[in-house]
Amino acid sequence: MKRHYLFLCVLFLILLAACGGSQPTTPTDSSDAGGSSQTAVTPIAESTGPAIVRIGWGGSPDTLNPGTAVLAEAYTIFELVYDSMYQLQPDGSYTLELAESVDVSEDGTVYTYTLRDDITFHDGEPLTASDVVFSYNLYASQEDFPFLPIYTGYFDSVEAPDDQTVVLTLSEAIPNIESQLIYLYVLPEHIWAGVPDAAEFENTAVIGSGPFKMKEYRQNEFVSLDAVKDHYLKGPQIDGVVFQTFDNPDALVQALRTGQVDMITEMPNTAVAALRNDTNVQVVSGPPLAPSVTDIIFNVVSPDNCPPDDGVCSGHPALQDRNVRLALAHATDKQNIIDVVLLGLGAPGLTLIPDSLGVFYNDQIQDFEFDIALANQILDDAGYVDSDNDGVRETPDGRPLTFRLNWPSDSVDSPRMAELLAGNWSQIGVRTEQQSLDPDALTSICCPAFDFDIMLWGWGSDPDPAFLLSVMTTDEIPTGTNETGYSNAEYDELFVQQATELDTAERIAIIHRMQEIAHNDIPYIIPYYAQEVQAFRLDRFRGWLTDAGKVALEDPSSLLVIEPVQ
Repeated sequence: MKRHYLFLCVLFLILLAACGGSQPTTPTDSSDAGGSSQTAVTPIAESTGPAIVRIGWGGSPDTLNPGTAVLAEAYTIFELVYDSMYQLQPDGSYTLELAESVDVSEDGTVYTYTLRDDITFHDGEPLTASDVVFSYNLYASQEDFPFLPIYTGYFDSVEAPDDQTVVLTLSEAIPNIESQLIYLYVLPEHIWAGVPDAAEFENTAVIGSGPFKMKEYRQNEFVSLDAVKDHYLKGPQIDGVVFQTFDNPDALVQALRTGQVDMITEMPNTAVAALRNDTNVQVVSGPPLAPSVTDIIFNVVSPDNCPPDDGVCSGHPALQDRNVRLALAHATDKQNIIDVVLLGLGAPGLTLIPDSLGVFYNDQIQDFEFDIALANQILDDAGYVDSDNDGVRETPDGRPLTFRLNWPSDSVDSPRMAELLAGNWSQIGVRTEQQSLDPDALTSICCPAFDFDIMLWGWGSDPDPAFLLSVMTTDEIPTGTNETGYSNAEYDELFVQQATELDTAERIAIIHRMQEIAHNDIPYIIPYYAQEVQAFRLDRFRGWLTDAGKVALEDPSSLLVIEPVQ
């Protein structure tokens, strides 16, 4: 459910690794300080200071408020600082986290959780059932929270009969309670209850109960966390972790090679071969822990669905015409994008539900083949002609097919993909005006303003497809979660059906049909599903989890078990 991009954030870099580039500001505490881009950090084995893991990435949390966060980097931090009722394992299974046991009623509507003993927040206050109830009710009641209220849609009541017991009653039995609760982070009631406006709360202290606690945060520079050694489940073997932001992919890779950072969460695929030949570095690739999808987003919101308070709805009217979107789909060479941008480390995309969601992914859909001649014929037949012979077609009322094309500035593969798309689409008389924007700025024009034509972005998915399915529902247009403004009554009805369908085979069939509908209507083009590619130094820390089937070295599954090289 996490935005990548944003993509988020799970998008891959494309530039060749080389020296130079701007460097991030580092934490001011000398015990955490690393070397410059030209000087390698002394290996932990030779250091007498704290064992601080430095992780380089290309983004930064957009906020530290779990209720309003959009970007994937924010959720990476939340997973380390907060706890929730369930924990997602790298193999896709769930384990209880805050609770030691759960009892489910025969009709599947009442879940009674018994919390573990002696859980405390980072400020020393106890975490009780009252905090869980407060947190769930807060998420359910906040209309300005973009994502988390969706997970509470079937909550009828949440009660705490005593400090250790949480009783969650649903309005209907649902098939995916675990995926509904893993992102509902438990907040300290003694702090949040006094907040006048939860959606405006900056939450800079970030008091949670997780295995790491906030030390220092500078947006777009770094996040520094201290280890909670006596965490009730498992304390880290390291003393802390620092996530450093690099706005240049060359500098990100160079920082790994020189030892300024110990691990990078993303890298240019062009750097993979060279890093694999570096004796101090190990590269790992494979499916991401959070299944991810990259999307080419069309603004298709209709005037009737333009949000009355926040909507600008300035999208090019030609994108309302399916013929135009169909022509763009036929003029998009997905395999070439994969070969050039990902160096082959990906597969052609079909729907917003990624292939790594297994049985929920509908692989029987016939994609729109790359066919420039067919794309041109579609536009010819629909009445889009180049009347002045300038290479750009016009609408029947004379408006050129010139589309604004935007992407988040922290996604370094998007510029190359934008170039490839521009080259493809120019062959059918479509021009693009390209501009990258800061992720926050892109969010502000995106959803629910709809002040754009086409965007390159993406999603990180829950292990269950329900959230990504909700992204295309009419109800989510005014919330901003629906980024295209797409609306289809049959799709909306099927979304409601799948949410409470307990028969697995029937639910899969409904979800497959939903993908068929959306693919046929073309609110998106899905260019590819990318593999996750990360790398770490071998001479600093050992024990990184590399063989669990999913790649996510920044996840607690690795950060709780790695230890300094001795």
